[in-house]
Amino acid sequence: MAIGGNERAAKAALEWLSENEAASVQRLIDWLSIPSISTDPAYKVEVKRAAVWCAEQLKEAGFKEVEVCATGESGSAGGEGHPIVLAHSPGSADYKGPHVLFYGHYDVQPVDPIELWESPPFQPVIREAEKDGPGRRIVARGAVDDKGQVMMFLEALRAVRAATDKVGGGVKFTVMIEGEEESGSVNLDRFVREKRAALKDCDVCLISDTGMLARGKPAITYGVRGLAYTEVTLHGQNQDLHSGMWGGRVMNPNLAMAKVLSRLHDDQNRVTIPGFYDKVVALSPDERKAWDALKFDQGEALKKIGLPAASDWGEKGFSPLEREWARPTAEINGIWGGYTGPGAKTVIPSHSNAKVSFRLVADQDPEEITRKFFDWFTKTAAEVAPGFRAECKDLHGGLGVTLPTDSVHLQAARRAISRACGTEPALIKTGGSIPVAGLLKRELGISTIFMGFGLDDDRVHSPNEKFELECFRMGCKSHAMFMDELTRL
Repeated sequence: MAIGGNERAAKAALEWLSENEAASVQRLIDWLSIPSISTDPAYKVEVKRAAVWCAEQLKEAGFKEVEVCATGESGSAGGEGHPIVLAHSPGSADYKGPHVLFYGHYDVQPVDPIELWESPPFQPVIREAEKDGPGRRIVARGAVDDKGQVMMFLEALRAVRAATDKVGGGVKFTVMIEGEEESGSVNLDRFVREKRAALKDCDVCLISDTGMLARGKPAITYGVRGLAYTEVTLHGQNQDLHSGMWGGRVMNPNLAMAKVLSRLHDDQNRVTIPGFYDKVVALSPDERKAWDALKFDQGEALKKIGLPAASDWGEKGFSPLEREWARPTAEINGIWGGYTGPGAKTVIPSHSNAKVSFRLVADQDPEEITRKFFDWFTKTAAEVAPGFRAECKDLHGGLGVTLPTDSVHLQAARRAISRACGTEPALIKTGGSIPVAGLLKRELGISTIFMGFGLDDDRVHSPNEKFELECFRMGCKSHAMFMDELTRL
């Protein structure tokens, strides 16, 4: 095939990334050195400094419209929030492809327990590869979640501009990088609504905050599960009671809670809430075949968390990957009541509490599932413990999203990774939830491609978080090739 202008530009972008890798890594180290811990008010100035730093990178990549946008209000209940970096490039006059929204976050998790870090979390170090272990890597808080993965996009922008003299190669981009993802994104919903005019024309979202199958095995995540998170309480008598005087005379609220929640699953490990599965989209034969071909080893996965193969549990009739990626679940995240301190206190508590969450799949609605659960919980509690009062709280939720695998945007990403990495990426889903994807689907009607390059052992949210340089390299190249693919659509 003759090499046209696009091919020459793509080759030049890849060469730029190779020749400038040391400078790219140093820029990442500079960003990682800023302790942008969003959940701790003590770091508010540092969080803003990280936002300003990010905005400067976008300006250097050629973006003319770059804002560091304030969020929240100083007098509101939530208070003034951390800023969101918003940038826009209109694309070249001859660009016919989609308007792409890139989303990421620059804030990071707290570092506790600090004593388990092998080096200071905000003094990034590069560690050499270990035999039969991690490759050469950057170790720092935020290395992979999410500064390192956002940096892949930023460096791709630099490379493509150097190769084409166009911002993003001429692609029409809007960039939204927030500073509260690790503390609940409390101001993001409002921000998206307020900036609807700037965001409504986007056709697809690109997020780089996910992972690969394994080293050297890139993947595109085309679906994430939604979430409904609740707290329920069973109120019994109006005071804690002496267990010697009242034991055997009234039901213990802790026992009542255990009995109620024990009915949440049947003997096939299916959720018993009426209507729970009504809107679940069934797995296609092609998906089942493709996921089976990944040869996932559940026994090995269980071994890594200290359990035998016999501990495999879940809904009957589905494989472990199918249960994680395409089936909804109900989980008891916490249960408590009465005395839990040191020593003994023989009481029958007046109430018992539990946190119950649901991972949801297309096309389940978190608000509907929450209502169904509350109805089920109230009715079941009345059967188990007559006279008790059920209290239900909706804490939060988010939609799951799935992008059809035949989407032209997803196929462009697939070709980009193949060109950049020399291997076909797997198409996978994830059992986790990424609330921003559901928010963008609900508010703007756009779907999301997750093109991430993290690894299972990157110690996300833990001490000694890392990002392997080979993964960073693959991500930079893949994002550059994605920009090239978009210009061809």
